[in-house]
Amino acid sequence: MKNLISKWSSLSLITRIVIGLILGAILGIAAPKAAAIAILGDLFVGALRAVAPILVFVLVMSSLANAKEGGAQNMRTVIILYIISTFLGAFVAVLGSFLFPQTLTLAEAASDVTPPSGVAEVLKNLLMNIVSNPIDALANANYIGILAWAVMFGIALKFASDSTKQFLQDVSDAVTKAVHWIIACAPFGIMGLVFDTVSSNGLSIFTDYGRLLALLIGCMIVCALISNPLLVFVCLRKNPYPLVFKCLRESGITAFFTRSSAANIPMNMDLCERLGLNKDSYSVSIPLGATINMDGAAVTITVMSLAAAHTLGISVDIPTAVILSVLATASACGASGVAGGSLLLIPLACSLFGIPNDIAMQVVGVGFIIGVIQDSMETALNSSSDVLMTATAELYNRKKAGENIVLVPKQSKK
Repeated sequence: MKNLISKWSSLSLITRIVIGLILGAILGIAAPKAAAIAILGDLFVGALRAVAPILVFVLVMSSLANAKEGGAQNMRTVIILYIISTFLGAFVAVLGSFLFPQTLTLAEAASDVTPPSGVAEVLKNLLMNIVSNPIDALANANYIGILAWAVMFGIALKFASDSTKQFLQDVSDAVTKAVHWIIACAPFGIMGLVFDTVSSNGLSIFTDYGRLLALLIGCMIVCALISNPLLVFVCLRKNPYPLVFKCLRESGITAFFTRSSAANIPMNMDLCERLGLNKDSYSVSIPLGATINMDGAAVTITVMSLAAAHTLGISVDIPTAVILSVLATASACGASGVAGGSLLLIPLACSLFGIPNDIAMQVVGVGFIIGVIQDSMETALNSSSDVLMTATAELYNRKKAGENIVLVPKQSKK
């Protein structure tokens, strides 16, 4: 048994995750009634969601309290890249919907959800989340509130004694260590998640609404493999694909099955550490990205709203499509980092075409039907691009400072 554990531990994390993925798929087909296996996935996602708010709060506060001057200089570049990549996602979705227009067989409205009434309400909710009670923010995983209070406390603690700062650093290291233990269980968690998906849905999910799913997935693949790498290349003037594939492989796979950008925050922070990025920067940019960097959400909002317009015979011109891209970008920044978070923002985009709310809510219902695949792909794109843009921003600033940059350092392959 010791030899078996030793051999298992000697494998890279991604290799172990792939093994868990394959085993989960096999068990989902061979023994679909073995529901106990699915509990492994629930435990893994539950642990990630539980530790992520504490990790973000402690790490951001400690990083700012102990940060040296200019330590978080990459943040402005990160935010600009987040906004550009989200807009590019919406623009790619507009092009895809024009080239391959889709119509919907509308389902029943999703009666148990209430979408926001406009962009103003989305922005108001974001602002109110900033001033949320810090204990409530931690309990409800309100990452905007967690970030706001952590930044405030972190800046205030810059004037604390050295022993207090060291204590914060020790707590941060302890929480990070606990996160590493949870991440080590990822192969078993992924096995449970894959088993649950395969045993519950089989392959039938690919046949219903197949063309709509193909368009959504196609647009997200274009974002992941063309528009985002192009943005990285413009910034760094180096082949972006080693970094792109590493982010997709080590962040996208777990995000695909957890279906939550928020739950994937610990995985992304661990990847940033192994990429040798500045902790002062990624401890803020990664949780921020789980809220505002939503390429996949912009794709979903745009494709679904244009499909609704095509279904109702509404003509969409180029200027309106550009406005839709901007609206989808703003709306996507307000999408919550949980499963299905972008679907409730579809009515906002539909309102641009004068589509009644009852019809828009039926479009939301269609979104929930295809959500098993759509939301998984969306989250994989969102979460992997958080690391991609964080790394790009830091490497860009290093390059401007005259340093020789390496996109994927050798030590990150452990």
